Amino acid sequence: MNSKELRRGGHFLVHHPGPDEVFVREDFGEEQRMMFQAAADFMKSEVEPHLLRFEQGDYALVEELMHKAGQLGLLGLSVPEEFGGMGMGFNVSMLICEEISSMTGSLATAFGAHTGIGTLPIQYYGSQAIKTRFLSKIASGEWISCYNLTEPGAGSDANSGKTVAVLSSDGQHYEITGQKIWISNAGFAQVFIVFARIEDDKNISCFVFHKDDVQGLTMNAEEHKMGIKSSSTRQVFYDKVKVPADSMLGQRGDGFKIAVNVLNAGRIKLAAATNGAAFKVIGLMSRYANERQQFGKKIGEFGAIQEKIARCSALVYATDAALYRAGDAIEKLQNALLAEGKTEAEAKLKGLEEFAVECAILKVYGSEVMALVADEGVQVYGGMGYSADAPMEAAYRDARISRIYEGTNEINRMLIVDMMLRKALKGHVDLLGPARKVAAELMEIPDFGADEPEGFLAPETKILMQLKKASLLVAGAAVQHYGTALAEEQEALMRMADMAMEVYVLESSLLKTQRLAARLSNEENELRGLLATLQAHHAAEKCLMAGREVILGLPENDEQRMMLMGLRRFTKTPSVNLKSIRRKVAQYVLEQEKYPF
Repeated sequence: MNSKELRRGGHFLVHHPGPDEVFVREDFGEEQRMMFQAAADFMKSEVEPHLLRFEQGDYALVEELMHKAGQLGLLGLSVPEEFGGMGMGFNVSMLICEEISSMTGSLATAFGAHTGIGTLPIQYYGSQAIKTRFLSKIASGEWISCYNLTEPGAGSDANSGKTVAVLSSDGQHYEITGQKIWISNAGFAQVFIVFARIEDDKNISCFVFHKDDVQGLTMNAEEHKMGIKSSSTRQVFYDKVKVPADSMLGQRGDGFKIAVNVLNAGRIKLAAATNGAAFKVIGLMSRYANERQQFGKKIGEFGAIQEKIARCSALVYATDAALYRAGDAIEKLQNALLAEGKTEAEAKLKGLEEFAVECAILKVYGSEVMALVADEGVQVYGGMGYSADAPMEAAYRDARISRIYEGTNEINRMLIVDMMLRKALKGHVDLLGPARKVAAELMEIPDFGADEPEGFLAPETKILMQLKKASLLVAGAAVQHYGTALAEEQEALMRMADMAMEVYVLESSLLKTQRLAARLSNEENELRGLLATLQAHHAAEKCLMAGREVILGLPENDEQRMMLMGLRRFTKTPSVNLKSIRRKVAQYVLEQEKYPF
């Protein structure tokens, strides 16, 4: 299959894949599972015994663990073998990120900052000399890396940074002057990637250097943060820091492009990190619910607790399905482009860029699912959940940052819609034609027997197909009414993104469950089917609320009333005893005392 056939990012509203077209975590081979087990063993022996230390600002512990992870090869999974890495694929790098990030946000942040934004700019944009000098030591953990982009006046608007780089009169050096804030790993990093503007260039540029090679670099003390207490976070000051002219990554003015492209990888890997943490929290919830007794029985026997455990399990299951589906799509396109003769950097970046919509979806959805799971974990623990002596308090605080970094969830929601509409306007994905077709369908008498799905999860598949129509209906109406002014209607954009996210994640949940059907027992299939049913009804409810808000923001007339009727029609679900389903799912999780899917 060539790259053109694989280039399908952002077209899930109009494309309907079968289960044989997706990848699920159960598809990983023996080598990948061995790497995962090595990461799990590392976490069990080196991290779990010290969990309380992570809440005490023990930066030395995180630094020590990063070096140990590097010695095991866990920091260089995606670095090419010629530069000391393992040269493994994108999807397995997410699998390892998931496990390394599962117990504490402090290590998760250090790991993500080093292996993602601290490695990829060098790997993709560095000269051969730069890659030779830095990558092997970054992959081995001998050198820890940090990424200096954010400034007091430049957060989401990264290209507005005021840090400057002045070329020397002989053209041999740049002098960098400015201030960077919220720099992860800064306290123990040796490698600094920094963004600065040269003269009055429209776009910033990017440089890399080793800390020992420069003068004029100073830092504030460690920031006091709500969570990720042992993740080193400092302000960094540049006072005429002299770096060689050939330390630039990419070309002059490429900095903004580098920042944007690298963020695509960071976003989807953040979803892997939050999902790994969610697995562990569900395990803690279920064990505590089996231990804690009130009113003469275990609290896990109460419906109110079971509802929480089942809801969290269904959302995490669906997020997991979407995560490895998207990761595999990225990796397949990257491999196809490599086979066509693209350079490693061109292939890897293009694969990520093509699926930037899915990366943003996973970042938002994964971080918000983790927020819910952590919150419900505190609630299941009750008073103990609020105690710093129990694990939920740290999980709750650590989870909060994931909705902010790698682009706030608000920014990412608007990017999802913007990128999808750009694809439509370029003719890359036909969204407008199907949207018009759905609008026309409202004027027709519904044919309730037409195109009815069959087989395993047929009712849930019907819900999915209708939700795709609902999303197209709402998006088409918004585009038609607002035109180019839609970019200023942020509330509408965010609700449109909510609908698109629910569609992609629900479809992933269904496809995963159908793909595994032939491999699993009847009991296992039934339980996963129940998770998919819970997700389908959740998605329909969310799409109804989001779509209604967008439509009610349009002019009040007969067309608006027709669209509201259509929205209700497309978000209708069959009558199902969700209480019974939740109880069955929760009882299985409680029996296993872990996330078992």
